[in-house]
Amino acid sequence: MPSFSQLRSLAILAVSMALLNLSGLCAAQNSSAVQTAALNGRFRIAGTVVSVTGGHPLARARVLIIDARNPQNIQSFVTSEDGRFEFQVNAGKYALQGARRGFLTAAYDAHDQFSTAIVTGTGLDTENLVLRLAPAAVLSGRVLDEFGDPVRHAAIMVYREDHYSGVGLIRPFRRGSTDDQGTYEVMPLNDGTYFLSVSAKPWYAVHPVSTQSGSETSPSHVDPSLDVTYPSTYYGDATEADEAMPIPVRGGDHLEVDVHLNPVPALHLIFHVPEDATRGISWPVLQKPAFDGMESVQTDGVQMVSPGVYEMTGVAPGRYTVRMPGATTGQLEAPAEMDVTQQGQELDVSSGEPTSKVKASVQLRSGGAIPTELRVFLRNSKKRIVAVAQVDAKGEVDFQDVSPGKYDVLAGFQNKEYSVVRIASQSGRTSGHALNVPAASSLTVSLWLVEGIGIVEGFAKQGGKSVAGAMVVLVPKDPESNRELFRRDQSDLDGSFSLKGVVPGSYTITAIDNGWDLDWAKPAVIAHYCQHAQKLVVGERAKGSVFLTNPVEVQPR
Repeated sequence: MPSFSQLRSLAILAVSMALLNLSGLCAAQNSSAVQTAALNGRFRIAGTVVSVTGGHPLARARVLIIDARNPQNIQSFVTSEDGRFEFQVNAGKYALQGARRGFLTAAYDAHDQFSTAIVTGTGLDTENLVLRLAPAAVLSGRVLDEFGDPVRHAAIMVYREDHYSGVGLIRPFRRGSTDDQGTYEVMPLNDGTYFLSVSAKPWYAVHPVSTQSGSETSPSHVDPSLDVTYPSTYYGDATEADEAMPIPVRGGDHLEVDVHLNPVPALHLIFHVPEDATRGISWPVLQKPAFDGMESVQTDGVQMVSPGVYEMTGVAPGRYTVRMPGATTGQLEAPAEMDVTQQGQELDVSSGEPTSKVKASVQLRSGGAIPTELRVFLRNSKKRIVAVAQVDAKGEVDFQDVSPGKYDVLAGFQNKEYSVVRIASQSGRTSGHALNVPAASSLTVSLWLVEGIGIVEGFAKQGGKSVAGAMVVLVPKDPESNRELFRRDQSDLDGSFSLKGVVPGSYTITAIDNGWDLDWAKPAVIAHYCQHAQKLVVGERAKGSVFLTNPVEVQPR
């Protein structure tokens, strides 16, 4: 049976296609068709589409229901003036979704990629549903320079805070750029907390090579006030991400946020590069921390000032992560943090260690064939995916330029889940998925994988009554080291849930009311709820569903 995230994606596509013909449809005709439908052996799914802001009914909204057993079976309805919709269906489980111009498409009681399915049956109220749609929000503004003039073609990056991975992270959400008037607009946005950064170059800036004697563009021929650059600037006049001001956005907001850029003297940085005709030249790579990730820094360029000595121009002062080419290999060394503050500063990261290569052969412990789409990931100690490679026809993966350190080795593709249960190398075998990569090494390892094919099903209840919309979390043993084994679902109208792709192992299962903004993957947070939760073991031969005989008690937030 397709997952409800898949059903939701299908519904979004169907809604988008249907909205193109919305103006030619009549809600009154829909109502008449429902009134004449046969009622014997059928159930009614009905309710009202309302706006999240104010709660007023939304007329002419398109509503879809999708049969969970047969996703091709889709019915649509256009709401009447009072926002009402109505369907006649057979007994079953259905995804319910709505859309209207100027509003964000949404499933019933949606959270992240989850929603509550409508289940028909005795004792279930499916005739007084409230489907809430949030008006699309817009973030716009202008980017202005030090003179108050518009900055054209400035790069805009919008970040959003989310808890999708179980830990609150701030990640890139959408890119944009300013027009000829220095104006930008980012839409549609849903409720949340956002951040904004701007990157641009002064149109008048000139960056001469300062150390090359006899150059026609030497500093004596260029006004120092022109050798400037704009640092990446966040809303709140901050040049570092951790000082950026958040932008709270609510449905229907039309926020205007202006950003002012101020030039700073552009730094000229010196670095040495080993030259080898057979290997070519590798340039240093500058990256800047941006919330919970790293972003590449664009400089004005690099020029040779003497054999093996190069100058990088147009760099703004600040904190950077620098990767230098190795003196003997030419490959980039492990990244090191630097405060770049001085004119003519040399990029000489003495603490940088040579990187390594990792080659891995992959096999399933069950002895089955390796899927051609399978990918292997390396996750560092900060729980960030830093490398990914696809398994080739020989069942092998190659990672080049790996920084020394300890990594979790993960595997999977699309909706298929796997767990690395054993790693073998020259130094022996280890259980689990931890791999230690020393500096300047060339590792050859073997990975044994177990496929996540189990399904855990049950009901979420509170005081003996079914609870819809609860967040159900399957927590693995040792959650700190096994974050990828977490599974989540949202309980349906009858309290039922289904956790798919479960890897064999020991788990705790809990249900939380209104827990969607929790850092549920943090052991210190989820441990509180696991104290009063069920334990279960999913065996390696569990290819079907594991049905919980006892309901999962829903705990308050």
